[in-house]
Amino acid sequence: MPTPLILVTGATGYIASLLIPRLIERGCRVRALARQPERLKARAWYPQVEMVRGDVMEPESLIAALEGVQTAYYLIHNMTFGRGYTSIEIEGARNFASAAEQAGVEHIIYLGGLADPEQHIAPHMRSRIETGMTLRQGKVPVTEFRAGVITGSGSISFEMIRFMAELFPIIPGPTWLRNRSQPVAVQNVIDYLLAALTNPNGRGGVYEIGVQKIYTYLELMKIYAEMRGHKRSFVLMPFIPIWFMAFGIDLMTPVPRRIAYALVGGLSSDSLILHDMAEKTFPEVKLMEYESAVAEALKRLHPLQIERVWEDGSGRVKFVKHEGFFVDHRAIKVSAPPEKIMEVVRRFDQSGDWFFANWLWRLRGWLDGRKQGFYEVDHDAPDHVLFHSTLKAPGEGWMGWQVCDGMLVQTAYFAPRGMGGFLYWFLLYPVHAFVFRGLLKTIARTAAVQ
Repeated sequence: MPTPLILVTGATGYIASLLIPRLIERGCRVRALARQPERLKARAWYPQVEMVRGDVMEPESLIAALEGVQTAYYLIHNMTFGRGYTSIEIEGARNFASAAEQAGVEHIIYLGGLADPEQHIAPHMRSRIETGMTLRQGKVPVTEFRAGVITGSGSISFEMIRFMAELFPIIPGPTWLRNRSQPVAVQNVIDYLLAALTNPNGRGGVYEIGVQKIYTYLELMKIYAEMRGHKRSFVLMPFIPIWFMAFGIDLMTPVPRRIAYALVGGLSSDSLILHDMAEKTFPEVKLMEYESAVAEALKRLHPLQIERVWEDGSGRVKFVKHEGFFVDHRAIKVSAPPEKIMEVVRRFDQSGDWFFANWLWRLRGWLDGRKQGFYEVDHDAPDHVLFHSTLKAPGEGWMGWQVCDGMLVQTAYFAPRGMGGFLYWFLLYPVHAFVFRGLLKTIARTAAVQ
């Protein structure tokens, strides 16, 4: 009997990127739906899934995506569309429910938001709940999980907490930060999504998920800060415009302004579990406390542990804020064989040779009190070398190079610690950009003439 086919929508999203490899580990046949599947080619799991181009706003594209599917995960959010995204979400859910019914899909699993629909809640949270209701209007059974703050490296709600708590000794915010939440570890979110595949007792139900302990949003930030060794206080001000907060979040954190606008609005109400049925229905899921989830996220503060979302084929030079890092990513076309290029790369920081702007490196070494040995090898593979910085700085730094499809790819990572780390990176970034650009070109040129 063939293995059932599982469809994961929203494949370029955060939850899907964690769910897909777990499904593959289980031996599932996975089909992934995305508007731009080419953005996923760099993911390790890409060759193991069947990729389908599609959009829930284009019903005809769902016919091929849903053909032969037994269970479909609905993990689509449309906050990036800005104004009018709530109506788009409802229409998309209606299209998907109808197409799933026509295709004979047996089960839809949906991840929504945690809020009391009987209270006044932000449009973002109302939309998440109404999306679930729209999916359930079809004939295909829907299992819905409602989550509040998802704690894990890469979660937009956690990254807001991380970057704000790292940056500000005195954190400004609205009085809404006193509102309450029951966070859930991203590991447990994935556990619930997987459990719904095989646990028949949960099919067709709505389950609110999160830890039993109740926190304020202030407490969530304070706990993160304390675990990073920071002391933080807060200044709460009423009547801060949401657009102003969204602008600041866009500037300081990885969360884009449009998404930040929706998320900040969601803080205006509590996010609490009202019906405690998830733990009873899915006892196989062992909940992780918030502090443990933060500790797990901090363990992932390493370049080899994060998703390389910037490798989506959309450009050769990028600067991104991602999973606790500032990332400078550059690529250049090379003609030399990969082994010759990596031979040159491995000479980096040996005998005081940094290939480019040596005088700047020597100046930096003088400030640090040494002449060489600024980097040590962290990871060495035939096509990928990663160096860890031993320079004194308010944060941790890495430099990595790899050769892929005729391109030499150079990525600099910096994980700031406190406000000093932010100032260090942004004030020196013009110098860093000059060095990074010259370093990449010099390595490519050196390898070509050897």
